[in-house]
Amino acid sequence: MRLERLQLQGLRCIADASADLDAGFNIFVGANGAGKTSVLEAAFLLSHGRSFRSGARDVLLQRGAPGLSIFSTVRHDNGDLARLGLGRAGASRWDARLNGEDVPIGQLIRECAVVCFEPGSHALIAGAAEERRRYLDWGVFHVEQEFLPTWRRYQRALKQRNSLLRTDASLDDGLYGPWEQELGRSGSLIDAWRRRYLEALVPNLRNEAARLIPELGQVDLRYRSGWPEGEDLSATLASQRGRDQGRGHTTAGVHRGDWSLSFEHAPQREHLSRGQEKLVALACLLAQARVDAAHRGEWPIICLDDLASELDLAHQTAVLDSLLEAPAQVLVTGTEIPRALQGSSVKVFHVEQGQLSPLL
Repeated sequence: MRLERLQLQGLRCIADASADLDAGFNIFVGANGAGKTSVLEAAFLLSHGRSFRSGARDVLLQRGAPGLSIFSTVRHDNGDLARLGLGRAGASRWDARLNGEDVPIGQLIRECAVVCFEPGSHALIAGAAEERRRYLDWGVFHVEQEFLPTWRRYQRALKQRNSLLRTDASLDDGLYGPWEQELGRSGSLIDAWRRRYLEALVPNLRNEAARLIPELGQVDLRYRSGWPEGEDLSATLASQRGRDQGRGHTTAGVHRGDWSLSFEHAPQREHLSRGQEKLVALACLLAQARVDAAHRGEWPIICLDDLASELDLAHQTAVLDSLLEAPAQVLVTGTEIPRALQGSSVKVFHVEQGQLSPLL
């Protein structure tokens, strides 16, 4: 798949800009603060419904602008076209449009898959479990059609059980039962989908890790479901109800799941340098792109933000050579064209004060 045209209004420092993108490599160059990252952020928003940058949603809106909007046309490898739109006014909720019709945001983001490596990506390895669950569930979402409604049922039941746990009065056990049964049903489905997805991910992860960080040896992945292995989730919740009442929230379930990596020559996360954490995160993201490509029959869009400052030349070359061989659209930002791409067939945009101008 590829974005053919990207139109942005009111996004950070970009008042009104558009770009007709190439099917291969697109390089956005300019000074720091010119708006390069916001272009990648726009593509990511269409695919995730959130930014990869931290902070409140309000900072996405250009100061003084009444609202922000992102429009793009996605062409799939089979020739199908989809017109995507995402916007909001002020602090309101996102409005999503697909082919001119209002749709739930989940329907919009299923249409477009974007994988992004950016300066904060090392949090996938060094950060909190929430980052790793988000990565995992985005992958499962694009593979399992029933993931989103199942996840919503799980979240509704979790909210209801947590509300009961925080009630001071002693409540009848019968009030908890229906919610714990729903958490058990939907949670077990999500857990099974996650495990199946990771089975497909690991071989691709090992290939990418061998390419980028061979000095670490073979990688192994360990997944933890969020409750004791082999136990029924509903039964676990019932048995832990008293402890959960003391804490005021549910302490077992897929919302507590996590996964971790260990390498033959770096068995603990603490053995990795910051640079190696970035490379491991990049290997995870490229592996996810390959799993998505195998499932869809077309590559997702790859975004690489500030690549030259994140990776040394040897690793830049390894990554870009790999992507040059893949039929993927790639968006790259930097203060200049990466050395590894100089001489290659690429489309270059100059970004200055929120304006995009094609150069090559």
